[in-house]
Amino acid sequence: MTQHLQRGPVSHWDLFWSFTRLALQGFGGVLTIVQRELVEKKQWLTNEEFLEDWSIAQVLPGPNVINLGLMIGQRHFGFSGAMTAAAGLMLIPSLVVLSLAMVYASISDNPITQNALQGMNAVVAGLIMATGLKLIPALKKNPLGYSLCIFVVLLTLVLINVFKLPTVWILLVIGGASTYLANQQIKKSKAIEPD
Repeated sequence: MTQHLQRGPVSHWDLFWSFTRLALQGFGGVLTIVQRELVEKKQWLTNEEFLEDWSIAQVLPGPNVINLGLMIGQRHFGFSGAMTAAAGLMLIPSLVVLSLAMVYASISDNPITQNALQGMNAVVAGLIMATGLKLIPALKKNPLGYSLCIFVVLLTLVLINVFKLPTVWILLVIGGASTYLANQQIKKSKAIEPD
């Protein structure tokens, strides 16, 4: 694992409000927003650290962004930081979602509302693709090497989209093999490094 930046939230309030703002921006998916806020704006993580943490957050049960918030909060303030990040992600956004649900219930049959929601699918797909493309250069520092990382990405896409294999099996097999190979590469590089 890479060494984490010393920069981070300066207080529990900073952590809480940062994750609240992040959650309030994240309608329909937060990957793009999380990367931009935590890496580019706040610089709490590098792109490489973000990829590592996001990978772990995706494997753990529960929503990815909450898992990531728990990790970042715990890293900087221990258990209270983890709970603060989770509260920031859920407290105010839950009130907003409940309010929007009441409004949506009254206009859900409107064709304009239905068309607007369907049109958002392309926007969300574009945001996810843009973030993925932005993170590709970080793979150059991956222990597996850039070429093997790109191969794993393409293989995963084919297995999911062409062969329709269950994600859990792809995660176990491809993810397990990738983890093993990365671990072997890290061990080799440590054995070569002079003391």
